[in-house]
Amino acid sequence: MAVGSAESSSVLQSLNRVNQRLDRLLSELGTGGTADHELREIAHQVIGAVERDPEIALACVLLNQIAGRYAVRHCIETAIVAALIARGMHKTPIELLTLTAAALTMNVGMMRQIESFQNKETALTSEERAIIRRHPCDSAELLRYAGVTDEEWIAYVLQHHEANDGSGYPDGRTGDEIAQNAKLIGLADRYCACISARNYRRSMLPPAALDQLCADAATTADAALASQFIEHIGKFPPGTRVRLGSGEVGVVSRRASSAGTMTVHALRTPEGRNLPQPEARSDCAIEEALSEDQAGVRFSMKHIWGELASL
Repeated sequence: MAVGSAESSSVLQSLNRVNQRLDRLLSELGTGGTADHELREIAHQVIGAVERDPEIALACVLLNQIAGRYAVRHCIETAIVAALIARGMHKTPIELLTLTAAALTMNVGMMRQIESFQNKETALTSEERAIIRRHPCDSAELLRYAGVTDEEWIAYVLQHHEANDGSGYPDGRTGDEIAQNAKLIGLADRYCACISARNYRRSMLPPAALDQLCADAATTADAALASQFIEHIGKFPPGTRVRLGSGEVGVVSRRASSAGTMTVHALRTPEGRNLPQPEARSDCAIEEALSEDQAGVRFSMKHIWGELASL
């Protein structure tokens, strides 16, 4: 798919095609070659989806609408969140592209193992934990072998699990020894891992995930970066199922505006009756976030966000 053809697709269709293309490319990296150009094209497509409609792109993360293997989907979700925050921080286009490409390739050194870890019902073995701690180095080595020569890209991949207090890996770097963009990718990685359901645990609700992120950032990451998540994603990002103060159940469709107004599409009445069509509410108070089971409603993203969210 050429980059220019993305405009003829919905945001959701574009991201699903990104998944297919990235899955194929990451699977072939071990054969060598020159993957740099194609990986940058894929990063451009992710950025394009975020720029066309950030609400839909974020909702895709929470509603698991990016089809495919978890290992690939998680990298795309992390790239979406990192790109959205980076745009809010007014990163340069070159920085934005580089950190998005790094997020897409951060786990390439253990893609196969991630899928097997998903299906485990027991604790990881010492050998499996070693694979996890080694994967930033393995990923960087594989990217170099595949023709990536951008040292900032490589550095972000190497450092995305480092921590301010030196407790991270692979090198135990501290503070300013860690690139800010690597810290941003690391925080996006953690956030997406928390809100995404996995075989071995249920997902966290977005408010709890944000609280956990901020608590961790106070010591191991970057409190200033965590504040960017509060500002640009918030406690109730698009795709969050919620109960309103009115008793209605719905889904957040748009983050708070500069005036503080958030849009929720109501899906069920306080009495438990499903509405025939989602109804927008912009003057509502959110009482709590709900899991999919608690909400008990099914809906199409297209019915909430329109054609740009069609499959």
